Amino acid sequence: MMRNIEISQGEYYHIYNRGVLKQAIFHNIRDWSRFLFLITYLQSPIAFANPNRIITNFVEHRVFNINSKIEATVIKERYVELVCFCLMPNHFHLIVKEIKPNGISRYMQRVLNGYSKYFNTKYKKSGHVFQGPYKAKHVSDNNSLLYLSTYIHKNPTSLRIGKDGLHKYQWSSYFDYIVKNRWNNLLASGVIDEQFSSPDEYKEFVGNSTAKETVDKIADLLF
Repeated sequence: MMRNIEISQGEYYHIYNRGVLKQAIFHNIRDWSRFLFLITYLQSPIAFANPNRIITNFVEHRVFNINSKIEATVIKERYVELVCFCLMPNHFHLIVKEIKPNGISRYMQRVLNGYSKYFNTKYKKSGHVFQGPYKAKHVSDNNSLLYLSTYIHKNPTSLRIGKDGLHKYQWSSYFDYIVKNRWNNLLASGVIDEQFSSPDEYKEFVGNSTAKETVDKIADLLF
């Protein structure tokens, strides 16, 4: 999982990866839910003894139902902040802020190793699930941060849900910016949403952005 980019505390990074040979990494709702749990709750060193029960609760009720004291501890001890995310059938995008030294490295090692072990066990496979180490790109300024958030949040348009359906896509943090933040302080949305007077203003900003169309033209270069 070693990176060829220097990652600094207090800085934001675009983190992304896709399935090996562009293959799907999510096959059913439990797979999507497992990865969603990992990126939201593994922001600190805290270990969860029975993740299967937690995942089952989300599959059935759309909430992880984790004790508020545990959530508070995750937030207090976390080594990264998750700002945006979007999970797609064969890849994912995150915006993450490094809080403690080697925070992103530790976070992504837990997330990707945890999901790979789960995936290979479930589907009786071996070897790599993801296409090599995750990619990390530094987000250099606020304009880039806002632009990147629109790109990430517009990713599901390629799934034929259309621009009007983006807020209904539960595997993206766009829902949390536009409808209701399901994760409270586990999703550090303030750095973006506090720059807009309302969710509708951010929705308009995303709708008018050409980020998705521009980046799609060079999408293969990202990986």
